Amino acid sequence: MSVTLRDSFGRSIEYLRISVTDRCNFRCLYCMPLAGLEWLPKSDILSYEEIARVVGELAPLGLRRLRVTGGEPTLRPELERLIGMLKDIPEIEDISLSTNGVRLPELAATLKRAGLDRINMSADSLRPDRIKAISRRNTDFDPIAAATAAERAGLAPIKLNVVVMRGINDDEVTDFARLTLKHPWHVRFIELMPVGEMRDLTWDHVVPTDEILASVKNVGALEPAAGPERGNGPARYYSFAGAAGTIGVITPMSHTYCGSCNRVRLTADGRLRTCLFGDDEIDLRTPLRSGLPLESFFRSALSTKPKEHHLLQMSVGGLRALSQVGG
Repeated sequence: MSVTLRDSFGRSIEYLRISVTDRCNFRCLYCMPLAGLEWLPKSDILSYEEIARVVGELAPLGLRRLRVTGGEPTLRPELERLIGMLKDIPEIEDISLSTNGVRLPELAATLKRAGLDRINMSADSLRPDRIKAISRRNTDFDPIAAATAAERAGLAPIKLNVVVMRGINDDEVTDFARLTLKHPWHVRFIELMPVGEMRDLTWDHVVPTDEILASVKNVGALEPAAGPERGNGPARYYSFAGAAGTIGVITPMSHTYCGSCNRVRLTADGRLRTCLFGDDEIDLRTPLRSGLPLESFFRSALSTKPKEHHLLQMSVGGLRALSQVGG
């Protein structure tokens, strides 16, 4: 067995985010421009078999955790087939899904049976009119119903990710916090990251974590809490006394967490990206389709993984949208 995958700063890489499509049925304010993105040609997108091969070659090198993302991953047909293929790789301990939740009521049970462990669901508002405004789609989506469907299917822990935007949804922070009193869900408030062509959302829209927590404390006293049983991320967790769930905060803007980054990203068209907001990525699709072993390409990519992201300098590695790399 080869030496565990580490970058040049000694960080062990055990977590891979896998984008299975660049398409989405939402056009959220902070994630995608309303128009102008060109979709990847189908021939450029990795097949499920190709994705499973990438994971199969990474797993013996130390990869243990996977997150399936998009765009919106549930738009990819027969997603449960990929979940099953990934579940069959012996070293993989945890498979999660990032989703907007729209298709969870119909798919949650199927994905659970295939081997999915848990979900992260975007939920930026609980108000129907505001959901339509943020997603820029005319939908009757109900995030509470979607999370409940996932819970009934046995997908746990359930994390609800709320991107807090000043003047847009920051007045709902306490409403989301109250969900944790009765539901065993983990509501995570995320600082807005102004990216690419979403520059209409600027620093003026960023609500720092300290301000978010001050709002939450209007509901009740917070105590530090252990995070969910399983997780890969940088959130700090709190809870109300006797609450069924927890409240997390993720701080990419006010307090970066790059020093403990253990992840890389596989884009839908087969590029290994070592930092969400960096320029460094390497083509895996070409050697993959040529039948070449991939380990040397993995290690080459990790040698250029940056010490920290450059979002604070508004350098975003050519990204026009977070949807291009799975967030």
